[in-house]
Amino acid sequence: MMKLSQGGYNCSQILIRIALEAAGRKNSELVRAMAGLAYGCGTGKATCGTLTAACCLLALFAEDSGGEETASHRLAMMQDELCAWFHDHVGQRHGGTACDTITGEGGPSSSRQVCGALLADTYAKTMAILMENGFGPGA
Repeated sequence: MMKLSQGGYNCSQILIRIALEAAGRKNSELVRAMAGLAYGCGTGKATCGTLTAACCLLALFAEDSGGEETASHRLAMMQDELCAWFHDHVGQRHGGTACDTITGEGGPSSSRQVCGALLADTYAKTMAILMENGFGPGA
């Protein structure tokens, strides 16, 4: 994660990129598109990009057996579980889930330790949810 951060990737991109790598996949367009979620959709005022990227990660791997562009009927339940965990784990500790609320006025660049730990914890929780539901890079 540190190497990707030092390489200019943001939280949303790092989350997706490490999941794709774990699955032995590449998708540069998806990684680039994830930049739009970072820093609360670029404003700092919206939901943390780590959470929104994690929801995208769930959708990426929770594929319905009926077609590769159709999400599993379990996706909403998995997203509910992830969001509840995030609100309990992050929102209560920082007073909300907006990027600026979590990082403070300096944004992500001034709080690398907070963002790094948050990214690692959220990735682990997201992968656990996927695996519990029969999805994920190894499924």
